[in-house]
Order: sequence, then C-alpha cells, then structure tokens
Amino acid sequence: MPFAEKACLRGRRRSTGPRVGRCFLAALSYTAVMRLIVAEKPSVGRDIAVVLGRHRREKGSLVGDGWAVTWALGHLAELAPPDAYGEEYKRWRLESLPILPGRFKVRVNPKTREQFSVVKGLLRDPSVTEVVNACDAGREGELIFAYLYGLSGCKKPVLRLWISSLTPEAIREGFDSLREGRAMKPLEDAARSRGEADWIVGMNATRAYSVRFGSPGNVLSVGRVQTPTLKLLVDREKEIEAFKPEKFWTVHARFRRDEDTYDGVWFKNKENRLKEREAADRIAEKVRGGTGTVRKAQKKTATEKPPLLYDLTELQRNANARFGFTAERTLRAAQALYEERKLITYPRTSSRYLSKDMVGGLNRRIEATAALPELSPFAEKLLALPKLPTSKRIVDDSKVTDHHAIVPTNKKTQGDLPPDEAKVYDLVARRFLAVFFPAARFENTTVVTEVRGETFLSRGRVVLEAGWRALYPDGVGGRKEKEPPVLPPIEVGQEWAVAKVGVKEGETKPPPRYSESALLGAMETAGKLVEDEELRQQMKDSGLGTPATRAATIERLIKVGYVEREKKALVPTEKGRSLVGLLGESPLSSPELTARWEERLAKMEKGAERRPDFMADISGFATALVEGVRGMEGEKLAAPSRSRQPLGACPKCGSPVVETKKAYGCSAWKQTGCDFAIWKQVSGKRLSEAQAKQLLTRGRTAQMKGFKSKAGKPYAAALKLDGDHRVRLEFESGRK
Repeated sequence: MPFAEKACLRGRRRSTGPRVGRCFLAALSYTAVMRLIVAEKPSVGRDIAVVLGRHRREKGSLVGDGWAVTWALGHLAELAPPDAYGEEYKRWRLESLPILPGRFKVRVNPKTREQFSVVKGLLRDPSVTEVVNACDAGREGELIFAYLYGLSGCKKPVLRLWISSLTPEAIREGFDSLREGRAMKPLEDAARSRGEADWIVGMNATRAYSVRFGSPGNVLSVGRVQTPTLKLLVDREKEIEAFKPEKFWTVHARFRRDEDTYDGVWFKNKENRLKEREAADRIAEKVRGGTGTVRKAQKKTATEKPPLLYDLTELQRNANARFGFTAERTLRAAQALYEERKLITYPRTSSRYLSKDMVGGLNRRIEATAALPELSPFAEKLLALPKLPTSKRIVDDSKVTDHHAIVPTNKKTQGDLPPDEAKVYDLVARRFLAVFFPAARFENTTVVTEVRGETFLSRGRVVLEAGWRALYPDGVGGRKEKEPPVLPPIEVGQEWAVAKVGVKEGETKPPPRYSESALLGAMETAGKLVEDEELRQQMKDSGLGTPATRAATIERLIKVGYVEREKKALVPTEKGRSLVGLLGESPLSSPELTARWEERLAKMEKGAERRPDFMADISGFATALVEGVRGMEGEKLAAPSRSRQPLGACPKCGSPVVETKKAYGCSAWKQTGCDFAIWKQVSGKRLSEAQAKQLLTRGRTAQMKGFKSKAGKPYAAALKLDGDHRVRLEFESGRK
C-alpha cells in the first residue's frame, strides 16, 4: 500500500510540530503533491523530519502528513568493476586494456542493499509525485542522489534542497527556496565525470603497471590525483638526500650607550654570511672595542590584515600545524560539528568568503561564539559596534559558488564537546571573530651602525595596535611567534660603544619534509609554493583533488604502502619511490596535468565545459598511457619486504631478517627472543631497505649524509655492526 494511503488510514491531521516556511506549508496544505525527501544520512533525515512536523517511523524512513523522508547510507550505489563489462576483464592482462566503457554501469553496494530497496520502493511509489534531493549540497551529494534516482528508474520531477547548515532555521529557509533539480545538471555532470575519470585512469593504469612491472602480492596502485601527490613527496625526499650542507659564519655585535643596548649582525651588499671562519674572525677582531656610529635609523609603520575565513583545506592545515591532526581527523571532527552538533556550516567547501544575504544574521553567529569563555570578550566588542565591518575580504558573492566559508552557526555550545571537536570549533569561531577586527599595526625600526668601516644591521618592532592578533596570543600557527626585539631610542649620528662581539657558526639546512599541512597547501596549488592566501584562492580550481577529497588521497597513499607517517612528517616508502621512478616523466605523475583536469571539472560545474569533451580526453589519455606501458622496458619491481620476503640472515641467530613498521629485524624474535634489529630511524635519518641490506651483508655502510645532532645540525657518518651486532655510527675522522 502506498505510504500516503497508510497516512490516510491512520488519520491525517495538520502538523503540530515546528513551523516551516510558508511556501512549503502551502505546497502541503493546498495541493495533492506527495513529497519524498532523500537525505544522505539518517541523522540528516531525522533533522529534516523534526523541522517538517509530526511523523512516525517506518522501515528506513520517517513519514509525516503529506511527506516522507528517507536516506542513503553514504554511497548505496557505485560504479561496477571491470568484470561487469565482460568475462575477459576478470583476469588482469595487458591484452585486454584499455577498458573504456561506452556507458558506465552502476551497481548497488551489497552491504547496503536493504536500505537501497527501501529508497527504490519509495521513489517508485505511485503516491509520490515529487522528489526533493536533500543529500549533502556538493558534488558528492549530487552523485549519490543521481545514482539512486537512476537505478530506481524514477522519472518524477526533482527539487533540490541546498543548505549550508543543519539548524532548524537553515532547513526552513532551504525549503522556502528549493531549487529546480534541472538546474543542478552541470554539478551532476562534473560529479559523474570525476568518478568515471578516476575509474578509467585508475583501473587502466593500475592494471597496466601491475601486470607489466608488479609481482605476486605487489599491486602498483596508480591514480590521477594520488600519483602526482606521491611524486611531490618523493621529489622532496630526493632534494633532502641530494642536499649538501655548507658551513657559514656570522658576526654579531652588542652596542651600549649608558644603560641601553641593542644587537646587530654584520652585513655587506645585503649578505650577512661569510664562507670562511678566518674572514669572520678578522671582522670581529677589527670592531672589538670600537665605537659604532648610527648611519641609518628608519621607522616605518606596517599593517597586517586579518587572515581570510576558513575553507576546508585551510582548516585542515591549521589543525595539523597547531594540534598535529591529520586531514582526515580534522574532517571527521568538522563533519560531526556540522551534522550532529549543528555548530558550524557545511565543511566541505572551497570558498573563504560569505555572501551578502548572510550579513543580516552575522550578529547572531557572533553571539553564539560568546559561549566560549576565551572568546566572549572579543564577541562582546564586536556586538557593541554600531555596524559590523564587512569588507570584500569577508563578503564577496563573486567568490561564493556552491558554499560559503566555514563559519559558526547561531547555535551555542551546551556542555563540553569531545576534545577534537572542541579544538576544531575553537579554530572556526576564533577565525570568524578575527576577520572583523582591525588590521594589526606595527612600527618597524631598521638601524645601520658603522664600526671602523664595517656595517651592522639591527631590526626591531613595536606593536602599535594588536588588532585581530589579540585573538592569537600564542601565534596564528599555535606556536609562540618570535617577535623582533623592541629597540631603545636611536638617532642618526649617535655613537654607541661596542660592548661585545662574537662569531657564530651555522650550516645550511635541507628543505623540510612535507608535513600534512604543507602537503595540503602544495596539493591546493598543484605543487607550486604559494604562501599568499589570496593568491592561493585564485588557484583553487587548479589544484590536486578538491578540499573534500585531499584527506582521502593522503590516507590512500598510506594504506597502499607508498607513504608512512613519522610524527608530523609524511615520508615516501621504498615502494612509493620505486613507483615514481618507474613512471619517470609520465604525464600521470605530473601535478600540472591533473590540476588542469580539476580546473575543467570546476568549469563543468558552472556549465562552461562539456562533459563529452572531457571524457573523450580522459579516454584518449588512458589509451595512450596503456600503449606507453606496453612499450616500456625494465625489470619487475620486487614486492616490498613487508610481505615477509627476507633482506638477509640475522647475524645473531641466522633466521631471516624482514621489514616491520619501525625496523628491519629478526623474524624469529617471537619464537626465540632474538632481539636483533636495524631501526629505520637513526639519529634523524631514515634508512632504506638497500642500506639495511648493506649492513647485513658487509657489516657496514658507506658514508651517508642526513644524520642530525640533538641540536638539529646535520652531519655525515657510516653505520656499522659492532661485536654485539648493534648498529653504531662511525665517522671518517674515527671519532665516535
């Protein structure tokens, strides 16, 4: 029996639940329309049902007076695997590639088949004459609904609920301004194209490289986003290994006049480093005991604008730098704050601006942040203003597409949040308040002091107005930022005695390994080093992946064994390095190639790119890629030693030595208690499998760079096994 008839039999009565928008009430009260609302998750379905009014629970749905809400469970349907297109694709063979479906098949996920049957039954119910797509308002949400709608064979008209928060007010407003489903076709095209492009490239590239260069148990996973991301990590590791540290020396002087002092660093032609110790010593000796004359004392006022509001990538970067959160962990907390707590707006956004229609409700959001004791004084300051300052750096309709920046809702926190959610909410709320505060103002002082023909540079800073920085006493990145010193009053022509002079030795440092924060930034700009956040915004349509997918890409690289986490750093494994070496200059490993694809997908969302043209180019690329692999020469890559293939014999007991997560150790330790191990990390340097093998076979390695002292200074050394079979450092000079 149709659910509408069930409602009639149980006695239809007007809703006594919360009031909804007039337009939607009119639709329910004066027409014969029976609406089915399809949410993405059960929790969202419940939120919508509470707003719409009195309802009862049915299997996989909530039914009210003239409406019903049902839900997906994430992806109820997915693209079918290659063997769905023919028996010949069950086996991995180069001869059967490329696989280029003319029309992609979608199948129901076996794990969620029961809920799919519920959704399908409701979509096909004769009493349903109208469907509302209430899945997450983004590319993925559009795809989830499109698959359900298509698999059910539904032809009914579709309206789109497009909201950025799940508060009752936002849901009511969303139902008062439902969009035509047809208007979302460009977004659906982009969603389908992204999924199908990843399928074509991933399936064909992974099969081609695995068949040609893999080995049993050693699948070489390749993807259009994950592979260039891996290459960023591998290239950085190569830079670090190839780096040759160079020593340098700097000369420092302290100047005194009465009770006042200030410090300066020697410089000449804008360079303050000397390549020879003797030259630094000569300068120090020359100025020692002398008198300095101030040749320049310049004061200049500088301002620092507040940072932009958060999009997902910037939120993930800040949470990683401040709390050490992975991108996935931040997204999980943000999603909970959005779905379950209703405290922040939709997190999977790439915009860092608000739209004009939000201006009238900003004060209520500020009031909500005042529930945090630390932020209450700042919220009260803003609420006391006659008018909230809303510049183009905050409100700009031209820079808001599907969603605006992540900001707090007008709901106040009640009780303590789970630790991760509390930290992420504080980041969002603090940034939201900061953007309305004035720029920070500083007075920067530059002093040049001459002593016996040698010049010394001194810099100082005075904070004139803290402005937005008052919200960040520990610095924007979470660590106390080292500020330039405050200098005493200094005038041109004054003479200051050289009270102290010294020479400091330094050494050039290699580029750092990517933290998750740095990698997310590199993915956002397709590997280009862009620190300016407004310029990064201009490049957001041409990055590697999207804000919603970057965390999953990083986790995928770790899952397939290409990357490992070492504290906050992401380090490529031997398997990851081997794959990148195998690909060489393939376009598949180029950040620029996939960045252009992401740019085209972003254009498709706006109706400025044709889906057939894009997919034709993807198919052409996959065809050329497979042909290229067919013609490649080279040996098969050995399976990683994690598959328990031995690196050699244990020098203590003769059992095989295998790779574990943190070491290359004796495989018999559980049985015999043999504790032989070559740890992967030795004095800050990561040992490769080849270096571990060298230790096992020869008892020592060659001289290697990249070790670090406790003070962080790099040095070179060899490793050797001593008489007790323990790894020791050995220096060229013989010192230990």
